[in-house]
Amino acid sequence: MTTHAFDLNIVDSSWLHCLQRSLEKIDMSYLQQLSQDSSWLPGPAKIFSAFSLPLNQVNYVLFGESPYPRKESANGYAFWDAAVHDLWSDTGLSKPVNRATSLRNILKMLLIAEGLLSKKDCSQEAIARINKQSLIKTSDELFRNFIRHGFLLLNATPVLADSPQKDARAFHPFMRELLECLLEKRPQIRLILLGRIANTIDTLIPASHAHRLYAEHPYNLSFITNQEIIDFFKPLHLLRL
Repeated sequence: MTTHAFDLNIVDSSWLHCLQRSLEKIDMSYLQQLSQDSSWLPGPAKIFSAFSLPLNQVNYVLFGESPYPRKESANGYAFWDAAVHDLWSDTGLSKPVNRATSLRNILKMLLIAEGLLSKKDCSQEAIARINKQSLIKTSDELFRNFIRHGFLLLNATPVLADSPQKDARAFHPFMRELLECLLEKRPQIRLILLGRIANTIDTLIPASHAHRLYAEHPYNLSFITNQEIIDFFKPLHLLRL
């Protein structure tokens, strides 16, 4: 399998050198396994979707775990569930958001960061009472806001083919080379590492080479009230139109 087995048409041209350089570091036998069964997620056409953000616009790398295990949800961006559209309902969060645990907890944290929700009451009723006139309405708007602020939304493993742990280990050489290449051009970036598998990225580059923020994965309830995370996101106003 050559690196061209992945679709690079959606990648901003500023990334092509870094991606080619990084793909060459992956074990060829693993790549051959992927080439023989394209049922892995998010699939060859979407694996590099996040790299539509030009390299010189990256301010943060937000690391998740692995792609969503559902074809309709996995789109190549960390935490962006492509099956979710409307964020709100008359009763609070929409039903699709409530079923998407990580997204639900991210939204509650962002509402707290905006001062619109209390740590003591994150209930549907409390969310329903919020005036949302000046807030974004859809999941697409939320993640476009992330991207507009310079977030590269990556999973620690870009594919879900076997287990997240095994796939993450296979992609470690890729991620090491990718981060080194990115840091050559954007040394001021900050890594946001969410969850145990994302935290393994920490071992790939020296601590002095990038600022890092560590936190639990958003599927944990404690993420909602993590003060360090709240303080980080507060000035970004990602829920605002």
